[in-house]
Amino acid sequence: MSFSAELRESTLETWEAAVGHRFVSELWAGTVDRAVLARYLVQDFQFCDAFLALMGAAVATCDDPAARVVHARQVGLVAGDEHEFFLTSFAALGVSAEAPELAEPTRGFVDLMDAARADASYTEILAVLLVAEWLYLDWASRDGELPADPIAREWIELHRGPAFEAWVGFLRAELDRAAPSSRHVVRVSRRFARAVELELAFFEAAYT
Repeated sequence: MSFSAELRESTLETWEAAVGHRFVSELWAGTVDRAVLARYLVQDFQFCDAFLALMGAAVATCDDPAARVVHARQVGLVAGDEHEFFLTSFAALGVSAEAPELAEPTRGFVDLMDAARADASYTEILAVLLVAEWLYLDWASRDGELPADPIAREWIELHRGPAFEAWVGFLRAELDRAAPSSRHVVRVSRRFARAVELELAFFEAAYT
């Protein structure tokens, strides 16, 4: 079993609770309450700056030139298509992009990303990025008809498909490559587990 697979296996109960969360099921069914959807998206948007900074840190700390190019290209996609999705969705939902306050899981994830970036450990950065992308690929890859609601449909489509699968596969391969030689393996595991916990808490927070 690869190192990335071992990390996922070690958090499997929490991971599956997130992937199978009520929010995900309602999103797929197109029945998620608009207020819940708006709250979720506004809070998710608050990650964007820290997430882009973390991706930039992956570019800066990567030890392989070819892999650095892959990271750099993905930064452009997140700053482009995904950022535009948020702005379009907020206009459709009639809400501001600014959150009145950060939910506790939002603050926790921003702090986790900032801490991994500040430590400048490539493997720790990868661990946090991987959870954020892999867990979303997992829930967005459900079988079934996509919802008619355009916001729900696009949010799912942004996190599935061959290009996104390749991106997650790349992150896994990079972590599997770099982790065995890292002196931060224990911290990598802790960062990964904390990120999974926060993903589940983030879905829960959309209903509070």
